[in-house]
Amino acid sequence: MCEDRAVTIKQDVRPTGRAPPMSGFDVQDLEFPAFDGQALPGRLYRPRCHAPVPLLVDVHGGAWIRGNRLNNASMHEALADEGIATFALDFRMPPQAAADVTFADVHAGLDWARRHAGELGSRAEWVGGLGTSSGGHLLMLNALLGGAPGTTAPAPAPLVGYVAACWPILDPLARYRMARDRRLSQLLDAHHAFWTGETAMERDNPHLIVERGEARHLPPMLLIQGTADANVDHFRADAFGEQYRRAGGAIDVLKYDDEPHMFITVEPDSPASLHAMDRIRHFVRNQCRAAG
Repeated sequence: MCEDRAVTIKQDVRPTGRAPPMSGFDVQDLEFPAFDGQALPGRLYRPRCHAPVPLLVDVHGGAWIRGNRLNNASMHEALADEGIATFALDFRMPPQAAADVTFADVHAGLDWARRHAGELGSRAEWVGGLGTSSGGHLLMLNALLGGAPGTTAPAPAPLVGYVAACWPILDPLARYRMARDRRLSQLLDAHHAFWTGETAMERDNPHLIVERGEARHLPPMLLIQGTADANVDHFRADAFGEQYRRAGGAIDVLKYDDEPHMFITVEPDSPASLHAMDRIRHFVRNQCRAAG
């Protein structure tokens, strides 16, 4: 399980104990049904292994309005090469679709991957989530609630057994106010394109959902954040970690000194990126080991 503490990683980090390389992996483009039946694309990175392997369902970032299933390809390849499968989702976003469609598409992808885990080379209890930036928000919203925002029906089994979130936007309202105060027009434009206003940012807000006691599930979590992130105030990771622990969740917050937003994908071979990927692999394997 992840450790219940926060850790700051200095620049002299080194990878710790990688597993022996696999014999490679295969990449396969698949389709999964959206909530309304439309076929959406996903990309599976599957290790060449006859036994079931852990599976991470990836929810990409892009300020809720950009990006696709290829955003984190370097991470997916590095994970698959050492025995962890990933299934990267595409989902509809503004301006092509409203925010509620985005939420529902991500939910549909997570649910489909869990139900079809065996066909994807894994087991249902070994399915976790990987979310980056705004994808971390979309992933955590589904992980905490188990359903679309605003639903009141009893939550089914958790959509994911554990979560790895990299530079996630876990408090979109605080991020919006930060961007407004600093006059970050690109971030503000993205918020205005996705959100109907501050009321929605407050409602569909993972940090506040946990704080208000509305979370139906608190999956074990690994949170990775750089301290030089201009898109997300790095102290928000600490605040979320403290709130998550108070609510009874297990979380490990890893902060990397002087690393920017998206540092793993921007410079995948840097010491910090190699260390972070190593910690993700270690976290995933521990969760699957605990699940049996």
